[in-house]
Amino acid sequence: MRSLNIAATGMLAQQLNVEVISNNIANMNTTGFKRRRAEFADLLYQNLRRVGSTSSDAGTIVPAGVQVGVGVKPTAVYRISEQGNMIITDNQLDVAIQGRGYFEIEMPNGEIGYTRAGALQRSEDGMIVTADGYPVLPGITVPEDATSITINGTGEVLITLEGAVAPQNVGQFELATFANEDGLSAIGDNLLLETPASGPPIVSTPGSEGFGTLQQGFLETSNVNVVSEITNLITAQRAYEMNSKVIQTSDEMMGSLSQMR
Repeated sequence: MRSLNIAATGMLAQQLNVEVISNNIANMNTTGFKRRRAEFADLLYQNLRRVGSTSSDAGTIVPAGVQVGVGVKPTAVYRISEQGNMIITDNQLDVAIQGRGYFEIEMPNGEIGYTRAGALQRSEDGMIVTADGYPVLPGITVPEDATSITINGTGEVLITLEGAVAPQNVGQFELATFANEDGLSAIGDNLLLETPASGPPIVSTPGSEGFGTLQQGFLETSNVNVVSEITNLITAQRAYEMNSKVIQTSDEMMGSLSQMR
């Protein structure tokens, strides 16, 4: 019975759907997290009577035919790059990106990671780093005797030294964008990696054409909508139950056949 295998593919698809939704809900409080959405496509079709074939010697053509699908398959898990909400923290090293762009992060293996999580800190030598201690490129060091740090919308890092009147510029943040942001590969720890699908990074200063600006003292929250995710979860659960019901019904039909005398 084809329906057994078809319903099994449906249950596997909804299982993946629930896993994606559960990951979204689990990261509802993750800074800069972008929710995912699973996409599906129908599988191959078996032609029991091919459409367009001739049905008689007179040349009549079958107008519809008989095609039976064999199920569903996952095709992609998209990253929804919608802007998250801004929450005020008043921490001078919390920086949110308003608009397009990613911070460039130098990882221990030398690769460049990309993130929108702007909860930054200072290392033991004053360098601005992530919570894991990875430097934020192009590398900005704040002197120990700085009394205040100001990061403006265009990414300039200005400090005030004790006894000085005018602020000093100690560095400039840069942002990276990609032709296809969905093509970036997530590796955890709020980091993404460049792939052939994403294209190479385009790097410029915040506020440039096509790039967002920085907001000091703010963090970008996850863009997960809890109400929407719960609704999707219920829909996926019902779809899973209906596919399991198809398997149960198919099994009962096969049982009826085996009991015939």
